[in-house]
Amino acid sequence: MAEKPRMGEAGKRGPAVRSDCWIGVEIRTAGGIRIDLQSKVAGMYGDRIVSLMKEGCEALGIAHATVTVDDQGALPFTLAARLETAVRRAGHDPASPFLLPLKDHCTYGARPERLRRSRLYLPGNEPKFTINAGLHGPDGLILDLEDSVAPSEKDAARCLVRNALRAVDFYGSERMVRINQGERGLEDLEWIVPHNVHLVLIPKVEDPGQVVAVADRIAAISRASGRSEPVLLMPIIESALGAWKAYEIAASCDEVVALAIGLEDYTADIGTQRTLEGRESFWARCQVVNGAKAAGVQPIDTVFSDVDDMEGLRASVVEAKSLGFVGKGCIHPRQIPVVHEAMAPDAAEIDKAKRIVLAFEEAERQGLGVVSLGSKMIDAPVVKRAQTTVAMALEIGLLEADWREPGFGD
Repeated sequence: MAEKPRMGEAGKRGPAVRSDCWIGVEIRTAGGIRIDLQSKVAGMYGDRIVSLMKEGCEALGIAHATVTVDDQGALPFTLAARLETAVRRAGHDPASPFLLPLKDHCTYGARPERLRRSRLYLPGNEPKFTINAGLHGPDGLILDLEDSVAPSEKDAARCLVRNALRAVDFYGSERMVRINQGERGLEDLEWIVPHNVHLVLIPKVEDPGQVVAVADRIAAISRASGRSEPVLLMPIIESALGAWKAYEIAASCDEVVALAIGLEDYTADIGTQRTLEGRESFWARCQVVNGAKAAGVQPIDTVFSDVDDMEGLRASVVEAKSLGFVGKGCIHPRQIPVVHEAMAPDAAEIDKAKRIVLAFEEAERQGLGVVSLGSKMIDAPVVKRAQTTVAMALEIGLLEADWREPGFGD
């Protein structure tokens, strides 16, 4: 009796779909590769799509199959991901993945000390949101494999996120991925670590051992893949136990550069509702700020969920900044400029910081152990805060590199 064809499918189809595709694969025992293509861009790119499908089948070890493509303007990285997912769902375990060449704009490195004022969450299984997200200028772009992806689509999201890391221009934003919890999250790392992910967000952390497990798996994958650059980590505190252990988590390993809080899960964990006033989460947010600061990493605030309330967002960022947070989560691109503006030092803060830094530098030149500004003595923590303000103003363009003009502050 002839062996029945094995079938798998992946992606989305229909007139409302954009920048995505649906691919069905029927693996056979004979007949070669047949491509059945329906595409809104067939006139311009049809031959290229057919060639890509054939190339993908060869890379995945498929010699005989019917590949049906319903394309709504998907880019090559999406087409390749949907094909690979469909092949895997057909029961074929390829010896190697179908990887398109790594683009030059995907090769820049990470900086542990960089600004993380904004991080924009992008569902890992929605390529239409990923393609141009970097144009909005967030400090970080998060390709999400966790809460925004349905359990049935976790495998597809892995393929898409891996391919996006190799193809999409993030325009200098930090290249972040939020993995899943537990063992599934450790398996996620196999798909992203070799492809220049900069930072991994670890959800629902309640114990430093969870962070160490991720760091250890990353180290093993890095050794096997030849990666030499470190992968940075941002644990997310989302429960009462996690908040209680904030410092231990933040200090769990050298790769941790930031500690974030997620309030939707935290408020559910303590059995209350999240409010705009935030009284129910004040203690937890202070725990995260103090734990992060004590460990020498950046404290990052939760997302603001109302994408239409810009004034509410601005007030939330101002409050977060007053508590000591240095960043805020974003779920829509329109939130990014508001976050950046509210997180930035104002003109008075910059002017004061400049005067303190100049006074400190003058005291150093004179070999003085005490820094004074006019008749007021300046403590070391005040100098450090001023230096941080000046550094941020320089980085975001609010201060010129040659700001130390002669005679300033006399």
